[in-house]
Amino acid sequence: MSLCDEIAEQRKQLEMSFHNKREKDRNELDQEAFLRKYGNKRFYATAGRSSAYITEWLRDKCPGAVALDYCCGLGHSSIEIAKLGAFAHGIDISEEEVETARRAADQEGLGSRTKFWVMDAENMQFDNDMFDVIVCKGVLHHLDVSKAYPELARVLKPGGRILCQEALGYNPLIRLYRKATPHLRTAWETEHILKLKELALARRYFDQINVRYFHLFSILAIPLMKTPVFKAALTAFECLDDLILRIPFVQLLAWQMVFEMSGPRK
Repeated sequence: MSLCDEIAEQRKQLEMSFHNKREKDRNELDQEAFLRKYGNKRFYATAGRSSAYITEWLRDKCPGAVALDYCCGLGHSSIEIAKLGAFAHGIDISEEEVETARRAADQEGLGSRTKFWVMDAENMQFDNDMFDVIVCKGVLHHLDVSKAYPELARVLKPGGRILCQEALGYNPLIRLYRKATPHLRTAWETEHILKLKELALARRYFDQINVRYFHLFSILAIPLMKTPVFKAALTAFECLDDLILRIPFVQLLAWQMVFEMSGPRK
């Protein structure tokens, strides 16, 4: 094994260990204790706009599709995909999370419409041109995208679509928060939040990349989450985001982006 291969394997083992430990904590701690330990999970209460956008995209693309939930975690997207009429394959490097996903799908009565695998996302054991739809939610920054992109292009059908939801790496306040909370993520993740260079690299493997930006001012509602004014404040901030995030360059300060990739280059 080469030095590069050894480093890559160490990275994957650290990612697997981190996510296995977090899932064990989720099962063993009560919800409040879990959220205290992994406080960044609370932030997603302000991510309604991007979640709604993704749901509408899935409703359009999933019926009758063969889909891949790429790094499926607890299987939430796999279950949503299956409910919308696709057959969902979910993969993850964490065996703890894959088992949780499998149980969750069974409990929803979707065992016959889902299949879960412990698998390396940078070296997938799937045939070429297998999937109509691939969903990548918050996963690419855990991976070496120079290996992930060609694998995604390989398994995507020529007319297929990939939807990615990723954090952006430009906002200085969010970057400072990540640096100040190293226990919430692996070192690789902290240093590989996506920027424009990763989007540029994607264009080597896909003909079309369409990007939308979400959540700049809306994250200011986070301190108000336990107050009566949270919903009203969040709505106001979301309306401000709708205006401000149309401005080039300002867009890059957003917390998240959602981008569609199509036209895989084989």
